[in-house]
Amino acid sequence: MTEAEWGQIRAALEQTVGKNNHLTWIEPLSFLGFDDGVIEFQVKTTFMGDWVSRNFGDEIKRESLKQGVQVDRIVFKVGGAKTAVAKPEKVAEPLRTVSAKADVDLPGAPLDKRFTFDRFVVGKPNELAHAASRRVAEGGAVTFNPLFLYGGVGLGKTHLMHAIAWELQERSPKLRVVYLSAEQFMYRFIQALRDKQMMDFKELFRSVDVLMVDDVQFIAGKDSTQDEFFHTFNALVDQGKQVIISADRAPGEIDGLEDRIKSRLQWGLVVDLHPTDYELRLGILQQKVENYKSQYQELQISDGVLEFLAHRISNNVRVLEGALTRLFAFASLVGREITLDMAQESLADILRQSDRKVTMDEIMRKTCDYYNVRMSDMMSPKRSRNIARPRQMAMWLAKHLTQRSYPEIGKRFGGRDHTTVIHAVRKIEELKAQDSQVAEDAELLRRMLEA
Repeated sequence: MTEAEWGQIRAALEQTVGKNNHLTWIEPLSFLGFDDGVIEFQVKTTFMGDWVSRNFGDEIKRESLKQGVQVDRIVFKVGGAKTAVAKPEKVAEPLRTVSAKADVDLPGAPLDKRFTFDRFVVGKPNELAHAASRRVAEGGAVTFNPLFLYGGVGLGKTHLMHAIAWELQERSPKLRVVYLSAEQFMYRFIQALRDKQMMDFKELFRSVDVLMVDDVQFIAGKDSTQDEFFHTFNALVDQGKQVIISADRAPGEIDGLEDRIKSRLQWGLVVDLHPTDYELRLGILQQKVENYKSQYQELQISDGVLEFLAHRISNNVRVLEGALTRLFAFASLVGREITLDMAQESLADILRQSDRKVTMDEIMRKTCDYYNVRMSDMMSPKRSRNIARPRQMAMWLAKHLTQRSYPEIGKRFGGRDHTTVIHAVRKIEELKAQDSQVAEDAELLRRMLEA
């Protein structure tokens, strides 16, 4: 392989690793030579050689082979010393820098081009999280730091994180923005410890303008990583740099997370992404159909199919979107219109998994937690309003979310008569129409139980 041939290979690599990865990791490689299946590069730092070796070694080998050159090993030199040899498999997800500077080694995870604000469907369960994310993405003076987004799987946390990064990059291309998972942060930390490069690690993460860490609950129980995260967080906030964090639970509910970190994470704005409601799920499906039109121009979808999916698949937006993708792919292969019968037939496994049965125990426990009352009080003869109202709400939920009869529900609630349950259900229905707080409580509890 000559330097000119490497130039051709390097240019082709942009298509496989992406523009930003190419700018940050491939272009800075200085070709030294090729001999007996071994290609040598000069790199600025040991870390850079390690990273290219792990994450882009296979791509370099594959692209070289396409050009007729068999590369068996890749060797990196820093100041004339060999530092790393490429391995045949990756041990980490390819990382990307969200930065316009090709000479700054800022590692970040790949951003999904689909995850932009334009493609985020806003509804009541996520409107606050969306508004807060939009505000942070505008840049400028930090309004709340950190922004902490939390919620269950498939509710849009990662979508909003990616959208913020894309928007910041578009508004300020020179802004140093890094998005990565807590697992990747830990991996980088362990690697720095092993290679005795902690100063490089500290300088790297303290030099960013915006740090975004996804799934921070992953570092719970990992003391050394938590300690470094704590100091990195403090250093950035003290400099007025924006920090954005996501997790599956609120900071105070993450077991194994140090109290000092929980406290810091609650400094700014903590926003909950609630489970989706029917309207939001239908809106997500309708937008996805619009996005599919260019790919599946000839396909037709019958009335009622989207409504059926939005009703039946309520626990996870990713599963919901995956179901629609499968439907379109299946219909494209067989050349048929997407009908309700087709949906029920081709999505039978997904629909079975989504038919999760809510139990009476779950309803009672969630309701007690929500209203901060004891289970023993719920079952007792007490009729004070602070006990009776939660009890009525739990009965209403039991009637709407289970197949239990009025007598069965009454028996579970301390042996009450079925007429008591009927009265409770009617009472909640009346209050929902008159009292917005009761209506909100009922809807939130229902979504929590169905999630």
